[in-house]
Amino acid sequence: MAEAISFMEPRADVLARRSTIVADLSDLLAPECLIHEARELVPFETDAFVSYRRVPLAVALPRTTAEVAAVMKYCHRYGIPIVPRGAGTSLSGGAIPQEDAVVLGLSKMNRILDIDYANRTATVQAGVTNLNVSESVSADGFFYAPDPSSQLACTIGGNIGMNSGGAHCLKYGVTTNNLLGVKLVLTDGTIIDLGGKALDSAGYDLLGLVCGSEGQLGIVTEATVRLIAKPEGARPVLFGFDTSEEAGACVADVIAAGIIPVAIEFMDKPAIEICEAFAKAGYPLDVGALLIVEVEGSEAEMDDMLASIVEIARSHSVKTVRECQSATEAALIWKGRKSAFGATGRIADYICMDGTVPLSQLSYVLKKTAEIVHGYGLRVANVFHAGDGNMHPLILFNANDPEDAAKAEAAGNDILRLCVDAGGCLTGEHGVGIEKRDLMRHQYAKVDLDQMMAVRAAFDPGWILNPSKVFPLDGRDAA
Repeated sequence: MAEAISFMEPRADVLARRSTIVADLSDLLAPECLIHEARELVPFETDAFVSYRRVPLAVALPRTTAEVAAVMKYCHRYGIPIVPRGAGTSLSGGAIPQEDAVVLGLSKMNRILDIDYANRTATVQAGVTNLNVSESVSADGFFYAPDPSSQLACTIGGNIGMNSGGAHCLKYGVTTNNLLGVKLVLTDGTIIDLGGKALDSAGYDLLGLVCGSEGQLGIVTEATVRLIAKPEGARPVLFGFDTSEEAGACVADVIAAGIIPVAIEFMDKPAIEICEAFAKAGYPLDVGALLIVEVEGSEAEMDDMLASIVEIARSHSVKTVRECQSATEAALIWKGRKSAFGATGRIADYICMDGTVPLSQLSYVLKKTAEIVHGYGLRVANVFHAGDGNMHPLILFNANDPEDAAKAEAAGNDILRLCVDAGGCLTGEHGVGIEKRDLMRHQYAKVDLDQMMAVRAAFDPGWILNPSKVFPLDGRDAA
């Protein structure tokens, strides 16, 4: 499995100049901001997509935008590849380096620069964690809406790179819907500002282009994000069904009815059992599928919305309906859901996929996903953001068995093709990275890929930013 995805060949001229490059970077950064000893580089050889590993040439950990610009300018001058890295939580290999690359980590850029309640914005450095933004404004009644399951560790810069979402993106949108501005360092070290505190700006929407570009157009060092007032109240409710197909059909009908809860999360029976064993959240164990539906607003608003959702659920033979009765119970319900990936890792190795499908196809895709995985002799646990069709099947396998690992990867690729064929796409929030790079041709025609690569090349003509990612390696010359 570790050799199934290819990388660009490391540049021999860069490798030959390693000692000179390290010495030059030492002139640009403080000693504690540059890592180059072999054993200290090991933690940076991979990210959360741990099937592939490459030890980088060096790791730069700048503390300011000016230092980022200096490193970028130097690497641009000598054609040295740069791999941006936030917290390393990428599940698609987005932060995996190459042997000739300098990893540019933003973990030291972790300051909250400005909280502006009048404009309802926060300006933060790219290394600030997702959860820290909400915690910094919580006492004043605000929060930052995107909430990936890794929000305790993942950073705002990484969220921007992958356009991350989370459980509450159904109502509040993903990162791009909550991002107002960035400070961006271009490949040659030029520093530009896109957007700001205003809701819109003149000219091309370059901010929208940068969000989700996976670190291939420039390095985000600061971001201005939208703050949202906390709702009057919030209430998660558990809905249990005998089958995944019934749960999927219920989700589709809720959205079709024009009802937009703040979140609709799905778990099938394997995921329910795994998460309950870990979190003791009180999930029902006698059902085949579970929906966590959260509504918010006044008590009257929540009661009215839940009444409509319960009526739809009953039309799909709902077996269990349990409303949350306390803040402690609500926290446990969400702890179970947000711990799903970690809880699964306690019992098996797994690959987490990230395809998105139209809601009308949920039931069909769930059924076919099970058939695909079982056809390879493996197990699958499904836990995902059902409200927007962003699926996260966890394919369980033994990473110490090369044949098992190859089967898991093949099953994952088949699932992603299934998502595209059902009218969806390859990714919802994890990005393309290296994991889905060679599947891009399944979704996009050559003319589409050529146009995207031309845009990428306009920002980075030398293709030194995050190489080997997103686009098929044999297609980049078309740009």
